[in-house]
This record gives sequence, C-alpha cells and structure tokens, in this order.
Amino acid sequence: MIPGKYDLKMYRGDDHTWRFRLWQDASQTLPVDLTGATVAAEIREKSAGVAIVELIVVVTPLNIVDVSMTPAMYVNCPSKGVWDLQVTFADGKIHTPVAGAVSVIADVTDSVVMPMAARAR
Repeated sequence: MIPGKYDLKMYRGDDHTWRFRLWQDASQTLPVDLTGATVAAEIREKSAGVAIVELIVVVTPLNIVDVSMTPAMYVNCPSKGVWDLQVTFADGKIHTPVAGAVSVIADVTDSVVMPMAARAR
C-alpha cells in the first residue's frame, strides 16, 4: 500500500509536533493497534539516502503517534528533503502509513541561546 502524503513544513529552530491517528479503514472506525509495535520516523535528503534526523516518536495506545522535532535537531537538517513514518508490528510486519516532503524555512533570530553581554558585541 502506498503511504498517505503529509509534508512537514518547519521553521528552523522552532519546536514542532505532529499527531497522527492510524486507522485500518477509510471511515476511521477501526484503530490500528500499536501494542508491541516499534514506530520510527526519519528525515533524509532523498529516498534511500543517509538518515540525517531521527525524529522523536511517542506512541499513545491504541492508535496515536506523536512525531516531534526540537531546536537542537536542526543542526544537520537539510532545507529540503523527505521523511516517512514506519511501523514494525510485533509479528514483524512493516507498514509505512505516511510519508512526504520536508521543507525548512530559515529562521531570522538565532535559536542558540547566548548571554545578553555576548549579543551586545
């Protein structure tokens, strides 16, 4: 099955969180049971490229997956790339429910915290 499309649009240096509810059916009445599953999400410059950012993933039973990125994670993040969310179920089956493009807008204010004295120079 082809993953659903969801593009990540971020402002560099900001915290971001995305929530996904996974369903077995199009009418969203049968939740995907993530009990015992391992869920991972990565950003790469291109498909099959080297993983650049491993996103933070938190699973809340029964079918909720929160994916997040902190300011410190932007160090190696490309301004354009791709990402996906992959579930490995307890029985070993793998499913990628969502994937898309990554777009990072450059920030204006530096996200690195500096003492005020250093900023004045």
